[in-house]
Amino acid sequence: MNTPLDRRRFVQQASGLFLGGAALAALSARADEPNNSMRKALGWRMIQGDLSVEDKLRMIKDVGFAGVEVPAVQADKPIFDPKELARASEKVGVPVHGVTMAGHPDICAVIDQAAMYGATSVLYVVRADTSVPFMEHYRKTQEAIRVGIPRAEEKKVSILIENVWASFLIEPLTMARYIDELDSPYVGAYFDVGNCMRWGWPQHWIQVLGKRIGKIHIKEYSLKTGMSEGMWKGFDFPIGEGDIDWAGVREELNKIGFSSWATSEVRGGGRDRLAEISAEMDRVLAL
Repeated sequence: MNTPLDRRRFVQQASGLFLGGAALAALSARADEPNNSMRKALGWRMIQGDLSVEDKLRMIKDVGFAGVEVPAVQADKPIFDPKELARASEKVGVPVHGVTMAGHPDICAVIDQAAMYGATSVLYVVRADTSVPFMEHYRKTQEAIRVGIPRAEEKKVSILIENVWASFLIEPLTMARYIDELDSPYVGAYFDVGNCMRWGWPQHWIQVLGKRIGKIHIKEYSLKTGMSEGMWKGFDFPIGEGDIDWAGVREELNKIGFSSWATSEVRGGGRDRLAEISAEMDRVLAL
């Protein structure tokens, strides 16, 4: 049974002093690069063109990406052959660093997929449900994640909860508390720099979430455009040309010693488009 956090303990957690982050630190410790620096990746669906799995990985490596994040594969939705992708990943030297749930109903099965690739994380989205009381939904969603924690700890694959536009966990203190109550070093945050601009500022989220952050998603957002032309329009900017304070983001990431995966999550394309995204990430992250 969950018990409320007392005020002192919650403040400790929110400031990052209470989190047992050994497993999240291991996301960096398992890096392929010898200097253990931030690594640049992109989402699988961003890679466009009539290419084989292996040739797609070669192309993204050529334009500067070190890894890829892929959606979970379901039997009735064969996006690609996971075994073929695993072989190509090893051959080309482009790791599959993470797997997104992508609507898959079985968290343990997705963790197993991640382990098969040698990936270090599963991205998990907690969505709002207005049909039930807030705290009932809060606890119910935590229980759904707890089902996967023993498998995550066994496979050494972190469950990283992302801040998305799902109208739940929309500010950092609540997200920090939600994660800490799950009480596992294999549960952390997948921090999306652009998504939080609807409700706040990414540098502030990083200050609060601290070392709970296992990986980050990179996209741009213009709050000015979102407020004047429609919220989704705010994403229609190249990385580095919106309202995000990238210098502030870098400063706060440096303070927490972040050296894990930074994955772009924007409109994709062929070689030229992906090369543009790679260069944009280099600029804003000072890679």
